Amino acid sequence: MATSTPTRDAYAPPPRGSQHKPADTRRQMWRSRLWRFDDKASPFAYIAPFFLVFGAFGLYPLIYTGWIALHRVEMTGMNQMEWVGWENFDKILHDSEFWTAVSNTFLIGVMSTVPQLLVALGLAHLLNYKLRASTFWRTVILTPYATSVASAALVFALVFRADGGLLNWALHFVGLGDTNWANGHWTSKIAISVIVIWRWTGYNTLIYLAAMQAVPSDLYEAASLDGASRWQQFRKVTIPSLRPTILFTIVISTIGSMQLFGEPLLLEGGTLGATGGNENQYETLSVYLYNYGWNLGHLGPAAAVAWAMLALLLIIAAVNWLIGRFVRKSAV
Repeated sequence: MATSTPTRDAYAPPPRGSQHKPADTRRQMWRSRLWRFDDKASPFAYIAPFFLVFGAFGLYPLIYTGWIALHRVEMTGMNQMEWVGWENFDKILHDSEFWTAVSNTFLIGVMSTVPQLLVALGLAHLLNYKLRASTFWRTVILTPYATSVASAALVFALVFRADGGLLNWALHFVGLGDTNWANGHWTSKIAISVIVIWRWTGYNTLIYLAAMQAVPSDLYEAASLDGASRWQQFRKVTIPSLRPTILFTIVISTIGSMQLFGEPLLLEGGTLGATGGNENQYETLSVYLYNYGWNLGHLGPAAAVAWAMLALLLIIAAVNWLIGRFVRKSAV
């Protein structure tokens, strides 16, 4: 009895094109479009939180402060605003106390920034060598930066106190007379500068140390083969390699000097009616703004001072950028 077996073609799968239903095709097209959209939109989604936070806490306060600067607004009546145009700016620009605050801010900034960065550069150069317990020394260097401005200013206020202060005791011990550090024109600026130097030197030291460790060792080896001493290597190799970092720290220190508030306030005793000294000898722009806004209650001029501080920062940043550009061109 003959039997027949089914041929291979009887069980062959249907053609490839007949497997795809219209629903599957639409699903694949949707996935493809979704993937392309995700590829283009995901970068914007990742950076969107930053712009939302910046807009809420940076851009909006900046614009609103500019709006207040064009109005007469009192602390006692925030909802009563009267348009005055540029009157608030004209008022502060013709106020001698404003220019005294600008001068004090500039002098304290120079007196604190230059020694601070020089000391930080030297400490970073020492820490760049192989030292025992290097992590410990780096932690010690950074400790003052972790100290709050209130704690540092209160301690140094005791050090610079006229009656019974540690520094006056040391001066009296070596035969020099007592000095009223807070009331002197230059001594008050020196006292504030010392506080700033003590707090920020460690921060700049670690920035310089990180930049030094990024300098290729081949440059030092080549300089050593040419007979360069350690000092010559520091001048000819390290300093030129740190120029961008030095400019960065100058800009950061300049911004910090424009924001000096806690040090002058606590040097005066921490009173709410801070004046920057009996002769405004250490009144900074931040203290001047505080007096207008919170002591006198005139928010319009205070907002104008804030915008003036922003303009000064932009000018200083532009000058630093031009200097950096000139240095880069001269180095080529």
